[in-house]
Amino acid sequence: MNIRMENILLNYTLAAVVAAVVIAVVLLLIRRHLRCGEWDDMDGGEFELYCADLLEKSGFTDVEVTKASHDYGVDILAEKDGVSYAFQCKCYTEPVGIKAVQEIYAGRDYYDCMVGVVMTNQYFTTPAVNVAKKLKIMLWDRGYLEAMMDER
Repeated sequence: MNIRMENILLNYTLAAVVAAVVIAVVLLLIRRHLRCGEWDDMDGGEFELYCADLLEKSGFTDVEVTKASHDYGVDILAEKDGVSYAFQCKCYTEPVGIKAVQEIYAGRDYYDCMVGVVMTNQYFTTPAVNVAKKLKIMLWDRGYLEAMMDER
């Protein structure tokens, strides 16, 4: 085979590999979008159960969904590496505001947990982020939950 034919075959092979990689990435992004899009169709209770399952699959133990009423702003209690967590889950169509941060702040102390977290299928308002920093509350937005799903 001459050098020109070898170059043509090499170019076709390289193009096929690049196309395969691009297709794989696109399929991965579509799969991820479809999984995350499920959140937007859930009601609050379904989202809480989904988050509890995600926490268990991410290595949290003693994961407990609190009862729907009189939960003092805490939807899930869990532990990881000897640290106790209180979670507030918000399945919204808009960014999550200050109220959710205030609720988990109070609930974290009520349940004597070390860490308070607000989990959401959306993102957080700037005031919510500012208050969370001041009150030492963790904020897990849509991007963070997507990353947790990818690690499983």
